[in-house]
Amino acid sequence: MNSRRQFFKAAGIAGGAIAAATVSRVAMAALPEPVFQTKPDTMPPLVPNSGRPYNPLVTLNCWTLPWRMNNGVKEFHLVAEPVVREMAPGMKAHLWGYNGQSPGPTIEVVEGDRVRMFVTNKLPEHTSVHWHGQRLPSGMDGVSGLTQNAIQPGKTFVYEFVARRPGTFMYHPHADEMTQMAMGMMGFWITHPKARHPLIDEVDRDFVFLLNAYDIDPGSYTPKIMTMLDFNLWSWNSRIFPGIDSLNVRKNDKVRIRVGNLTMTNHPMHLHGHEFQVTGTDGGPTPKSARWPEVTADVAVGQMRQLEFVADEEGDWAFHCHKSHHTMNAMGHDVPTMIGVDHRVIAKKITSLIPDYMVMGERGMADMAEMEMPLPDNTIPMMTGQGPFGSVEMGGMFSVLKVRKEQKPGDYKDPGWYKHPAGTVAFEYKGALAEPARFQSEGGQSMPRAQKNAKEIEVLVRKPAMGNMQH
Repeated sequence: MNSRRQFFKAAGIAGGAIAAATVSRVAMAALPEPVFQTKPDTMPPLVPNSGRPYNPLVTLNCWTLPWRMNNGVKEFHLVAEPVVREMAPGMKAHLWGYNGQSPGPTIEVVEGDRVRMFVTNKLPEHTSVHWHGQRLPSGMDGVSGLTQNAIQPGKTFVYEFVARRPGTFMYHPHADEMTQMAMGMMGFWITHPKARHPLIDEVDRDFVFLLNAYDIDPGSYTPKIMTMLDFNLWSWNSRIFPGIDSLNVRKNDKVRIRVGNLTMTNHPMHLHGHEFQVTGTDGGPTPKSARWPEVTADVAVGQMRQLEFVADEEGDWAFHCHKSHHTMNAMGHDVPTMIGVDHRVIAKKITSLIPDYMVMGERGMADMAEMEMPLPDNTIPMMTGQGPFGSVEMGGMFSVLKVRKEQKPGDYKDPGWYKHPAGTVAFEYKGALAEPARFQSEGGQSMPRAQKNAKEIEVLVRKPAMGNMQH
């Protein structure tokens, strides 16, 4: 993490494309020290050393923002600024975010805390912060023009309120929202219960991440902000597979995963190998009578879903959005389907002119994951990721839940690939195939045709402006 010493150097973090506003050192002296993080790694949980105790969580490929206590008030300092985010090894994006990253750091407080948020604007335009889902005074809700003046470049505003109810919430701008959220400005807010809660269980592992999306042309760095539907990079915390860290847990751990959605569409989140329950939303904990086992939970736009389960099955288990296009990278939406097309003749002619020409898609798209074709700079393949058995052929919103009996409590390190016990991996069958049993139906159509032995009907067609009839 970086501190105040790097704060005044942060203006050039977006490659010099935009000169960020300056903030006077005198104004900064009275504020909580701004803390920055530019590494895209999943940081360890931030154990509280002041204020009420709580069980800290882990933000996937992100971190928790430190605070200071000031006369019983928990003070944080968010800095809105241009950032460079590594979306996956080999690809970086010029985004807007907070404190060096997109999304911004997670804010963790405890129910009943009085919280004071200092927000400094180092963007080239005004901004605000909306505390999505919080109960607070209207004037602290963060909607520029409606509840407050916008925060102009170079200015610092203060938000202060009491964290009145426990749960999972988000924060994001409510000023030029289309641009600023499309550029990556968002983050998580967690309010932990101050005491044991009848609807909030204690867990061993607590993960959180945001669903967000970008439209970044291959070879470029800056998102298109006018895109409504055809996004080509579907991400968790502004990371795409294989750049998304795995969720590493100990066998029989009680696990909670909090997922928030600030994209433009819904995402059915699917977990392999386990059943979970939806135990909470951004409206609060779910009554136990309203919970049922699921393996897929849909997270709609602007919503949060809290998933809980016992990780009692060892192995490497896929965890992903079940919209298949959302587990791809940098897709071309207008590429025609070429399955079954014989390219051999035309490919021979083309390669005589373009030696590096490659035939794509005639057998499906799996070959895309194996081709080592040249790509534009700052681009990764549409399907990628190597597993222990070869190409995973995934991208976008995809990661792995790794359950290990030898994982120690509180240890979040990647344990590597699972070592399958003998006889528990699918294999190629090389013996003789027995004739399958076939079901002989004695019935016919459920609604048989009314006529039998019907005569053939000749259809006559009249061409426009012509008098003759044709068969």
